[in-house]
Amino acid sequence: MGLNTFTAAVHITPVVIKTFLAHSKRKGKKFIDGDAEVATDDIFFDEAFHIVKAFLDLGTYNTIESFQAFTNTHVPAPPWAAVAPVVVPLKSCNRAADVLIDWFGPEDLEAVVGGERWWQVRGLDGIEAEWVTEKEYLSADVPGGGKKNKKDAASNTIKQMEHLETVMLYVPGGGYFFGSINTHRYQVIRYARKMKGRAFVTNYRKAPQYPWPCPLHDVLASYLYLIEPPEGAPHKPVHPSKIVFAGDSAGGGLCVAALTVIRDMGLPMPAGAVLISPWVDLTHSFPSVMQNMPTDIIPAHGFMAKPSLVWPVAPVPPPEGRVIRTRTNPPPKPGHADDLKRDEGGSGEGRPDGEVESQREMVASGDDMVSPSPVPAEQRTGTGQVGEHAEEGAKDDASGSANGQSPTEANTSSQAPGRRSSEGETRRDTSSVHTYNTDLMEPSPPKVLMHNPDETPLELRAQIQIYATNEQLTHPLVSPILQGSLGNLCPLYILVGDGEVLRDEGVYLAHRAAHPDEYPVRHGVLKAGRRQKENAEKYRTPTKVHLQVYDGMCHVLTVFTFTDSAKYAYRSISQFIRHVTIRSEEEVANNAFPELHKPPTEVSLGDGDSDDFHSRRPRLGELRGKTPKEALDKVRSTVDTPTEFELFDHNKAMATKEVNKGQADFVPGASEVEEALRKVAQGEEDVPDVLMIRERVDIHGKVRAMEPREEVEALKLKPSEIGVIKEDPCRRWLTGQELWDKKFRRQAIGVVRRRRKYEARAEEMLANARAQGLQLAEDGSVVNLAVSPSRLSIPPEHREMQSERRWGPLDLERETPPPSAICKRRDTPEALALIKKSIYYSAPSTHRTMPKLKVSDAVRAAFDPNDHPTHAPRQSVSEQQLTQRAPIHGLSIWTAILTIFMRKSSQKARDGRDKAKHVAKSAHGKLPSPSSS
Repeated sequence: MGLNTFTAAVHITPVVIKTFLAHSKRKGKKFIDGDAEVATDDIFFDEAFHIVKAFLDLGTYNTIESFQAFTNTHVPAPPWAAVAPVVVPLKSCNRAADVLIDWFGPEDLEAVVGGERWWQVRGLDGIEAEWVTEKEYLSADVPGGGKKNKKDAASNTIKQMEHLETVMLYVPGGGYFFGSINTHRYQVIRYARKMKGRAFVTNYRKAPQYPWPCPLHDVLASYLYLIEPPEGAPHKPVHPSKIVFAGDSAGGGLCVAALTVIRDMGLPMPAGAVLISPWVDLTHSFPSVMQNMPTDIIPAHGFMAKPSLVWPVAPVPPPEGRVIRTRTNPPPKPGHADDLKRDEGGSGEGRPDGEVESQREMVASGDDMVSPSPVPAEQRTGTGQVGEHAEEGAKDDASGSANGQSPTEANTSSQAPGRRSSEGETRRDTSSVHTYNTDLMEPSPPKVLMHNPDETPLELRAQIQIYATNEQLTHPLVSPILQGSLGNLCPLYILVGDGEVLRDEGVYLAHRAAHPDEYPVRHGVLKAGRRQKENAEKYRTPTKVHLQVYDGMCHVLTVFTFTDSAKYAYRSISQFIRHVTIRSEEEVANNAFPELHKPPTEVSLGDGDSDDFHSRRPRLGELRGKTPKEALDKVRSTVDTPTEFELFDHNKAMATKEVNKGQADFVPGASEVEEALRKVAQGEEDVPDVLMIRERVDIHGKVRAMEPREEVEALKLKPSEIGVIKEDPCRRWLTGQELWDKKFRRQAIGVVRRRRKYEARAEEMLANARAQGLQLAEDGSVVNLAVSPSRLSIPPEHREMQSERRWGPLDLERETPPPSAICKRRDTPEALALIKKSIYYSAPSTHRTMPKLKVSDAVRAAFDPNDHPTHAPRQSVSEQQLTQRAPIHGLSIWTAILTIFMRKSSQKARDGRDKAKHVAKSAHGKLPSPSSS
């Protein structure tokens, strides 16, 4: 039946009831025992947490396509919001592509990315996006003398926003494969209201149909569209100093990757970036990935999926399994660069076939676990023909995985010297190794770092992340935590939940950016990347960072808008954005933190928020044993519940205290710090040269200084331990994948059969197109890449030969994209829709002709749910929004739930204050008068 509003309601309703009953029981016991307060003591957060967790869990039992469709269905914006849809045109996309091509260079384009064309292929004529703000912020002036033209309604709305200078470029999260404008519109509207500005939200292409670097390409194109709008764009150029990047989870990771490209290529840097639970390490090498699973919303085994035509690449596991013990060098199948043993000499000589040394022996003997050179694109994990393993598995052909395969040459390089450790010491021979030292070994995917150095290492035989192939996971634009340097970036505001799985990488990212010399990237990464070593030496200026870790909060705390900590987060984010965009660049360079600005950054208080923070009435046990004066002070402390603005002022004062106490980091070499602090204490001017503010935020939104760096577990990791696939996350994924393989075995075999049918249909479609006159530049004729009109007929209005540079799925002969990429597949309805549109409706200029469809083709299309008889077929749901068909959609229901929780939370806070005031008056009346004492 797939994932839809009905199935979601059926799955989630019992969870709501169960959570309510469990909460009531737990809360009653906790009130009696007087246990410490936690975030889930709030019934609204407890319910919302389990609703989101149940929904994401439900997604893993459905196909990728149905999950994407549910979260990329267009839902109407609320009546108080002004929303204007736009399309980022191909001109901006091509400009961004040129930037990325220059960044990668020819070698990396071929060996790492797989070419320079395939990731530019798209079904739409640009990128879907939206301008968002509050209607009340729109200018009263309507373009065209007050006349409203329905065709220009969006353009009119955009122009009515022009006076709002502050712009947030928001990149939605969703594991790089789901989520959209529609899942995040409620949050974005809230940001726009609080910062009194406008937001531009990009609906970038998603994996697995459009894997890395497609999403990054779209984010860069969106930024260039803002600052360099092409002719015909409805908005004026936005100065980079007025733009702030913002993103959550995968969106946060894309923001960091885009910022490093902007820095490296000398493009103008935006004013700042807000990173909410950024996912910047796709190897899952930090401890919180395993430690915080019970307290986060992420599914137990990660994002599994029911087998479908799109994902996984191999629906049926290969006979040897998806993860195996490393056997020989070279491995039996290309695409798995075995770096554990070298062919020439070494301790590997003379070992029986299928036998491998232990991890400790490999390290001691100097056998490297890192690729001496980039793995060619055609040899990346799983980049064989799509469905190859699945077909072999369905036939139970145990030898199929090796048929027709040539061994990898990843280790036949003459580069034999042992890798040096991060301290510069050369590896020792076996006799001198008595302890296991990970500094001497940096396993590269698909190798796995084992707990026990005497154990034979594991090797991945299946792609573990939807976004990128295993060999790409350590690339700095896939996992930005492995950037050669995170210095010389714009000011960053990083927020993470203490209970989320991505907590540690967010904390480490903040410290790497602020202290690039103290937290270097591991040696193997510097050697592997074309720009890595150069960047490490070139960009050494610390990035200013404000890091906040929120007690008891899970992944993307801003989803739970009604909680006290989220309310403070929204207010603090808006203050940061306003500060870095309305202050001059010199002022921001001197002080990037609104908390340290004198006077406070101006943000209108009249934003319609009545969200009061929750106040908790003191328990009777807390008042027992106290003097009347102490009891009164305790009661009064609950009466004085801060409003959102008062809380920000409280935290602002706390930040200043942290600076005065030396709990903040200053820019290296800053002079006259004591004199500056004296002036700050007197309220005369900003605190200058503060590099990093590190804070924890409690469940009521109050900040406190974070513990010293040496006490933070994430900062104790060695560089060699970061950005490697480790045994525990690998086994967790494998356990889940094996459960899914067993549960959906029949469906997986059916997927293999259906893929074959679509491949046959694709061959038939291409043969028909050739018969109808399709001619390509690849056929031998030279084609003008500007424009080439059809020789067969004048295309109808909705068919057009593209004038802008554009690549289609038939232009990729010499390209080797990842196996899941839609552009070169022929075995899914989405791939066929892309091919058909490219041939008959929006042919790239590399097509010499645009053939006409026959009547029989139109008749067939009329009965195909994935096609259309007279228009281009709908493109992949990973790119194009769906139109809402049901009268009410699950995303609308979720927005309504958040609105109700917000209202109830505010009412609960008001009721609490009223009760606390009553208690205070009663306590005051019972206090003995001074004369009686």
